Amino acid sequence: MSDSPPVPALNNRSLDACPGSQLETPGYDRARIEPAVVHFGVGGFHRAHQAVYFDQLAELGFTRWGVVGVGMRRPEMGEVLDAQDNLFTVVQRGGDDSTAKVIGSMVEYFLLTEDRAEVARRLADPRTRLVTLTITADGYVLPDDAGESGDSVFGLIVDALDRRRRDQRAPFTVLSCDNLPDSAAATREAVMSLAGRRDPALARWIEERVSFPGSMVDRITPATTPGDRDEVEDDFQVGDRWPVITEPFTQWVIEDDFCNDRPPLDRVGALFVGDVAPYKLIKSRLLNGVHSALGYVGHLAGHRSTDEAMADPVVADFVERLMREEIAPLLPADVPGMDLDAYCDSVLERLRNPSIGDRLARLCRRGSTKMPDYLLPSLHDARAGDRPRTRLAFAVAAWMRYLRGVDLDGAAIDVQDARADELREAALRGGDDPGPLLAFTDVFGDLADDTDSVAVLRASLAGSFGNGESLRAALASPPEPSRRSATPSTAGAS
Repeated sequence: MSDSPPVPALNNRSLDACPGSQLETPGYDRARIEPAVVHFGVGGFHRAHQAVYFDQLAELGFTRWGVVGVGMRRPEMGEVLDAQDNLFTVVQRGGDDSTAKVIGSMVEYFLLTEDRAEVARRLADPRTRLVTLTITADGYVLPDDAGESGDSVFGLIVDALDRRRRDQRAPFTVLSCDNLPDSAAATREAVMSLAGRRDPALARWIEERVSFPGSMVDRITPATTPGDRDEVEDDFQVGDRWPVITEPFTQWVIEDDFCNDRPPLDRVGALFVGDVAPYKLIKSRLLNGVHSALGYVGHLAGHRSTDEAMADPVVADFVERLMREEIAPLLPADVPGMDLDAYCDSVLERLRNPSIGDRLARLCRRGSTKMPDYLLPSLHDARAGDRPRTRLAFAVAAWMRYLRGVDLDGAAIDVQDARADELREAALRGGDDPGPLLAFTDVFGDLADDTDSVAVLRASLAGSFGNGESLRAALASPPEPSRRSATPSTAGAS
């Protein structure tokens, strides 16, 4: 029986009891933190990313940028944060060591479905100068019914802006941190659409007064497991019921367009720029696109985490050549602060990090949304420029094979996608013919017209996924297109 004292549960009272040599705790008076940011979508990523930046601001004495967190659907998160006085631990796991910091920048937490009135009050509060979002791509799709749309996150935002207009108060900036091709445009469109339905005068006021800056965010944050929680308790002697595990790398690029004060995030590593688009493009193609490719290829090769897959030299070589030879040459090479070779090095190092291995199953989710946003655009661009694209096409073929819902050993795959049923039916019906899937032009665009890529898809489906040996051979040397042997796609067949 151990004589060790019990590990203190994390809360305001126990902060002084936490061992400072191993666990960094807030070096500022949390009572002085003023709420200024309302964030929708409190999950692991927000707590490992934006909340950390605002915590670092508080450490520098900028105490007027506290965060009010709004959860979207999980009451368990609120229960934990309430018991912990909205404190949580962020653990950075590098290749050789780990560090941990208790984050104190969140001053309140509400669950949207239960605390809507409280959230509305915080949005109307003149101290709120910034609203940030990580609500996933699905959160930007508004229902046609105006009443149901008003119940959305954007309905709350429009309500608050209308109230501030009527009270002759300054609006707040609305900053999306979601991983969308143009998050600023999606946010503006959602807000303006609802405002226009309600009152043209309100829509004009928002158009003239409210800023919707774009941003690019990056930090790999796997879901926390019970084992992670136990390790945090053992290693850092803190009883955190929901810590966040993340990597040392972090990046936040923000369009410099704010309508009501600007948090000095550049003091803690964020980058303010005039145009965030090239940064988002590089990140979405070289990180998110590669994530998708690695997910499908790695899973079919028998791996279950990013670090495990990247420890396989055949998979790692495929991924590196995909990045350096087929994706990177399509990207702008003159973006300030972004060196493409160095960025590729960084992504490869992050994917290999054994301390932060992400589950491939998570990377494989929502392929019908992710692939058209992150990987297929590179394939289309390579086609337009007559550039090499065999590995890009092979990654698409791997997704098509994955969609059948069974791996190379006959084990079932849980395909997590809003369109899983119709995509699986097309994948099974097509077999070695990609045509039935390519008929989904809202996903694949006009890829069926790309003779070379269709030839690679067909050859890959026919000969690369029979077993692990054939897959590894194809990863080492993907099928090359042969126009002479390619037959027309049956993409238009039903």
